[in-house]
Amino acid sequence: MSRFPSTVARVSTLAAVGLLAAMPVTASAAETGSSAQSSAQIVVIDAYTEKIKESAGVAFTCPTNQVLIGRAHGGDENGTTTYYCALILIDAQIAAVSAPTWSGNQKESNSLFSAATDQVLVGRQHSGDENGQTRYATAQLSVGGRAVTLTGRRWTDPQKESSSNSRAGELEVMVGRQHSGDENGQTRYEYARLVG
Repeated sequence: MSRFPSTVARVSTLAAVGLLAAMPVTASAAETGSSAQSSAQIVVIDAYTEKIKESAGVAFTCPTNQVLIGRAHGGDENGTTTYYCALILIDAQIAAVSAPTWSGNQKESNSLFSAATDQVLVGRQHSGDENGQTRYATAQLSVGGRAVTLTGRRWTDPQKESSSNSRAGELEVMVGRQHSGDENGQTRYEYARLVG
């Protein structure tokens, strides 16, 4: 069930009438003082949220042309996981997101995944409890056929998985995740900054 067509229509319409600033977005690169690295105008639009029961083995991927910017989880393996996806606009163009590539499986209780330098996370699949398998979907962003650059990769502080909630900072997207133990174990997220 994709809500992308209505989202694109809404973004296009709002951009056309100059109302894009009224939507929940992060600031542009120029506004945040990173114009030394890029003069591109970058906008991150919170566009889609979905809650799932991960332990059922559901493969979650963001809708077309959206990327992961956050994740939250409550409870044990039967608890609810929330994924947050966003559209990326660069110089008023929606960034294209390539078809996802899935990683190999790894045991959740000792898992570490970090996307390649030019890749972002667009999905995740987990089955069972902490002894179950986890894999990640990555993709590349581009505008006008040119790859979008990512920089400043950083890991968050660890938080307890059973009450975890992490969101990207300004102009950031999710690029990695690490978890150890069961639902009481620690989870960290890796983010990278969009340059343009």
